[in-house]
Amino acid sequence: MSGTVMILMGSKNDWETLQEAGRELDRLGLAWSAHVASAHRSLNRTVDLVRGAEAEGTRVFICGAGMAAHLAGVVAATTILPVIGVPLAGGIADGLDALLSTVQMPGGVPVATVAVGKAGARNAAVLAAQMLALGDHELASRLRHLRVEQADAVAAADAAIGGIGKGQ
Repeated sequence: MSGTVMILMGSKNDWETLQEAGRELDRLGLAWSAHVASAHRSLNRTVDLVRGAEAEGTRVFICGAGMAAHLAGVVAATTILPVIGVPLAGGIADGLDALLSTVQMPGGVPVATVAVGKAGARNAAVLAAQMLALGDHELASRLRHLRVEQADAVAAADAAIGGIGKGQ
């Protein structure tokens, strides 16, 4: 259960998307763990995982679920630590239901919500790192380097297409 970030998912099938968060956390040099814990089918297990993770030093939770998508809300109700919700595609309008379920939390029980799907999973990892970087200058430096790499990739992509288009 040890790790700075814990990734929770409602189903094993969700790992295809949420492994993107794990990859990004690896890239940023952060410890993490991942578990399947359904808000509906295994509520007690979910609460036990969250409480155990808190005791072992987890500092941020990333929760991914689809359809009713209550996992992030249940985790947020269980802890005072930051919770980032990743709505997963499927169900009504390919993830719209999960997005609304994740983002519509009552006042006082926040869930930071990112985009639906793999981009959201990657953003959840970066957001977790940004939260943790508030007290970690080395991690902040790695995040700055990530931004430089992203800008360089855009410049390389632009150079590769060479200004495609018809003459002036």
